[in-house]
Amino acid sequence: MYDVNQKRVAKVLKKCRQYLNWVQNSVLEGEITEANYKKLKMEIERIIRQDEDSVIFYSLRTTKYSSREILGLKKCGDENII
Repeated sequence: MYDVNQKRVAKVLKKCRQYLNWVQNSVLEGEITEANYKKLKMEIERIIRQDEDSVIFYSLRTTKYSSREILGLKKCGDENII
């Protein structure tokens, strides 16, 4: 999911749709290989502004275990995912 400046929304969405399925507005999901995951993160980092934009990656290994990685501005706390 992402929250980026309107100037970069179309670029971020277009890049993410090359790897994932668009779910709604700023949310995409799908299975992705480790290599493509790293490639997508690098490409997104080139598009966004770290001091203004926020992109969050959720990695769900099972329903019991998950991890979360944020690129750019952190806009939320470390609460549990509900």
